[in-house]
Amino acid sequence: MRRIAIVGAGQSGLQLGIGLLDQGYQVTIVTNRTADEIRNGRVMSSQCMFETALQTERDLGIDFWKESCPPVEGISVNVMNPERPGSSLFSWAARLDGNGQSVDQRVKMPLWIETFVAKGGKLIIEDVGIEELERLASEYELVLLAAGKGDIVRCFERDAEKSAFDKPQRALALTYVQGMEPSEDFSRVAFNLIPGVGEYFAFPALTTSGPCHIMVFEGIPGGPMDCWQDAKTPAEHLQMSLDIINKYAPSEAKRCANVTLTDDGGYLAGRFAPTIRHPVMTLPSGKEIFGMADALVVSDPITGQGSNNAAKCTALYMKAILGRGEQPFDRAWMQQTFDAYWDYAKHVVAWTNTMLTPPPAHILQLLATASKRPDIASRIVNGFDDPRTFAPWWFDADACAELMNSDTAEVC
Repeated sequence: MRRIAIVGAGQSGLQLGIGLLDQGYQVTIVTNRTADEIRNGRVMSSQCMFETALQTERDLGIDFWKESCPPVEGISVNVMNPERPGSSLFSWAARLDGNGQSVDQRVKMPLWIETFVAKGGKLIIEDVGIEELERLASEYELVLLAAGKGDIVRCFERDAEKSAFDKPQRALALTYVQGMEPSEDFSRVAFNLIPGVGEYFAFPALTTSGPCHIMVFEGIPGGPMDCWQDAKTPAEHLQMSLDIINKYAPSEAKRCANVTLTDDGGYLAGRFAPTIRHPVMTLPSGKEIFGMADALVVSDPITGQGSNNAAKCTALYMKAILGRGEQPFDRAWMQQTFDAYWDYAKHVVAWTNTMLTPPPAHILQLLATASKRPDIASRIVNGFDDPRTFAPWWFDADACAELMNSDTAEVC
């Protein structure tokens, strides 16, 4: 029985740990918070997951919320007019081929922790630094670091060639609310692009108190939505959220006339630089630690890919671990395994990065065309499930023109 340790009890760490237990591996997960501490703490992310990523949970039998979590049935796009604040240039909506879902990590991770332990996994609660990694590396055949935050993550060297930015591109905030009016026709991620200000989107979710909506704010640094440091209390954070959409997305504000914060932990604000890191950390002893998911690939949440990436990375890593048999998990295998994940993730990163810079003319034209072409709108919306499908037409003006001039979006 091969012995594997995983540092981090999030989407990737717990999903991998449970999957490996089911395959007969001896697995230890190390994390710095108990299930109850997570359950009773602050929100950690927005985590809207799409069909392919959700299927990786179903395959392991850990999709516990398919009946209780409100579905995300589609995505809408609303581009505001910079010359007439409060009015739209165009808007449209399309359905996803398979419903998405957002389960608050305060709901998901505690139950997954309890499931992991019930299946025979060993759970250690402690902070992890170099000393703890050395101990784990001496006791286990493979140590994976699946924690995307904290000082220890920075021990993985930044990959300057793959990292397009060296500073945060957005001031980020989340607000979990109850009482938001549902979208017309079907539930959706309501995405609003506000030139010169940033982006606002909202979608249905499940939190500790039941169904809710998550409001996500992506403010251009130094702009009017870069203001969250002024909110000192939960009530002030909620009021700031409402003030922003009243001013910059009034059509969305109509849905928020009666919203309340889900709980005093239902908000978050911060910023980080999108970063790609090298996959192997070498400890002072010479032993090696293998990173995964957002320990290595940290994208801005503007495209909602974080948890999706984590789930897909987990499925790929598990297949690679199982396929290794009794061979050692050496550095060459680690690099090869990450390269296979990067072969997917590079498309997500490239697409997400385009959303953080002023859009070129062909993208604005494409989004406008989608308001008249349901086939193109559907293709854009379903690209959120597999961002590889955006190439080449999202990135290349000629390929984009060919798509818009075609009778069907299936030509590219």
